[in-house]
Amino acid sequence: MSFFRDFLKMFKKREIVLVESGKESEEVYTFRFKKDSDVNWIAGQHGLFSITHKKIKNALKPFTVSSAPTENYIQLTMRIGHNPSEFKRAMLELKPGMKVNMTGPVGTFHPGDTGRPLVMIAGGIGITPFRSILKQIEAEARSGGNPIHLLYLDSKQSYLFQEELEELAGHLPLHVTYLDTRDDLHREIDTLTAKYKNDGQYLIAGPKSMVSDIAAFVQNKQISKRNIKKDSFFGY
Repeated sequence: MSFFRDFLKMFKKREIVLVESGKESEEVYTFRFKKDSDVNWIAGQHGLFSITHKKIKNALKPFTVSSAPTENYIQLTMRIGHNPSEFKRAMLELKPGMKVNMTGPVGTFHPGDTGRPLVMIAGGIGITPFRSILKQIEAEARSGGNPIHLLYLDSKQSYLFQEELEELAGHLPLHVTYLDTRDDLHREIDTLTAKYKNDGQYLIAGPKSMVSDIAAFVQNKQISKRNIKKDSFFGY
């Protein structure tokens, strides 16, 4: 049934209106759009967004919605470096009241059974779906006391949403570990896969190469593919 819902969403395009935007860190920006009452998604999903205020090549791009469905806005958070793509330059041009098109959100990157331990592994900007997922778990008060671990790898140690994550850790059975090397991440994964084995769910999000490598590392710990979900970010 979820497949058909996603299939139908792929054909529904809507305009969304920018409310505000701001800088999270030196190269990361957040854009908040008005959320109409009939818009809904599952925390962790992504939408397809297109620029409408000017003509550009490759005007359609996928981005995770970093807000939870229970929040009253649609939030996108993206890395925009010193030499951004034409799409991202167009995003920086947006002012409140201007619009982009959104299709979806869709996707399967979300926890299945909340009655199991959850291990979330984020690389850099890959924190965005986890913010959405954790905010939704908090809003629905549905963790059931099952442990949630967030392993957050960022070699620049910028750690987006850190204050929000610390606040969430005070309300949920959530333990956040901030890491800046792949070796440290491997050690944490060793500990958690030994503890939870295939009783756990393992969600991995970040740049494509990082997600592929870490998924293979987790699988080598005798974790079944069906217990691993991946969200690869392209262009980073």
